[in-house]
Amino acid sequence: MIPVTPVILSGGSGTRLWPASRAAYPKQLLPMVASGETMLQQTAARAAPLDGAAAPIVVCNEAHRFMVAEQLHAIGLDPTIILEPEGRNTAPAVALAAIAAQRRDDDSLILVMPADHVIKDVAAFAAAVERGMDAAVSGHLVTFGIRPDSAHTGYGYIQAEPTGDGPVPVLSFKEKPARDVAEDYVASGRYLWNSGMFLFRPDRYLDAILRFEPDMYAACEASMAVAREDLDFLRPGEKEFSESPSNSIDYAVMERVDDAMVVPLSAGWSDVGSWSSLQEVRHRDDAGNAVTGDVVQVGCSNSLISSESRLVAAVGLADHVVVETKDAVLVAPKDRAEDVKAIVDQLKLDDRPEVTFHRQVFRPWGSYDGVDQGENFQVKRLIVNPGAVLSLQLHHHRAEHWIVVQGKARITRGDEEFDLSVNESTYIPIGEKHRIANPFDAPVHIIEVQSGDYLGEDDIVRFEDNYGREGTNT
Repeated sequence: MIPVTPVILSGGSGTRLWPASRAAYPKQLLPMVASGETMLQQTAARAAPLDGAAAPIVVCNEAHRFMVAEQLHAIGLDPTIILEPEGRNTAPAVALAAIAAQRRDDDSLILVMPADHVIKDVAAFAAAVERGMDAAVSGHLVTFGIRPDSAHTGYGYIQAEPTGDGPVPVLSFKEKPARDVAEDYVASGRYLWNSGMFLFRPDRYLDAILRFEPDMYAACEASMAVAREDLDFLRPGEKEFSESPSNSIDYAVMERVDDAMVVPLSAGWSDVGSWSSLQEVRHRDDAGNAVTGDVVQVGCSNSLISSESRLVAAVGLADHVVVETKDAVLVAPKDRAEDVKAIVDQLKLDDRPEVTFHRQVFRPWGSYDGVDQGENFQVKRLIVNPGAVLSLQLHHHRAEHWIVVQGKARITRGDEEFDLSVNESTYIPIGEKHRIANPFDAPVHIIEVQSGDYLGEDDIVRFEDNYGREGTNT
């Protein structure tokens, strides 16, 4: 049995799936395809049944760390979570994971998977991984090529001679083609979609990085040499990692080696790169509509209509996308779905918070939802999970009123500690140290009314924190 370590890359922001996917809470952390499991959880789960599968290594960023840990713990996994000091594309991210995998088990293969892909036929995927193992053990860098079912212009292509299901040599990698070129590729039967999934020995990958990208290799090695553990996370050295060039695994390695292999794969794969591609993998009715949430539609066809927080009514739409969240609504023809990225770019230029945050913001202790705001006040609904506790903190510019509407909370206010139940409240003056804890068995819901001359989230002074955030103000 060959040990396999899943390496899950979870650093993307999914901007083309705005407004559901945002920088602080991107698509891989959401149940985008079906209710119940997020895309990250589905990715981890599809590797777990492989013979010899070890606990996954996940590479993510600082902002997502607690959500990644919570989601994987929720499905019974105990991952190694590497916090990428800054985004440097996939090649150095995989290098960090390869070094960690070597430390764990010199004999393992690593199976590299983006966290935001969909694979409908998990058994077919597992069989393809098994077919690639011998080639990977012998030192080949193995990738997985999707048998195309259309002349897709949004994917890169791999040229090969896929005569069966086993691994064959990669002849070349091709950039995203124009429509006529893609049609020629598919008609020839000699091209596969580039999935961005890989299987290889970590030492073989690191040897290739050393050969082709020596500065990247040196930066990743130095960064991991000084890596430190922090709660559930592994933090590589920031200064050392900042010296790494930014490059993708395809450009840095796969297109430069002369012995790459590709395993053909037919498993209902999608990279879910746009709303139109998401419609294709969601359940659709007889008219081709993918509908989720509180939606009433009449005479619509081939459309994706999604509601998060209120009734959405649609009449006579064909080939459209309608996505409602608590603070934004997107309406677009399906053939313009890729242009959502331009909306995100405009939001960035306008410095709009909707590009980064949802109205409901998740924290390691639970979440808060901005219910209302006006001049010198705002109202939030806090949900504190059982066993969770906020930091001991104070604010210089705002006072807070707390009213418990569900559950029970333990409050620290100055030198006092007391419990609040439903319909009970307290007041936190400006400058008073305070904390909310939930040592009870059910979530506690608290309506928080803030008042003051500045209400920004950075008006926090932390003194104690169970999540390693002492001294931070975000």
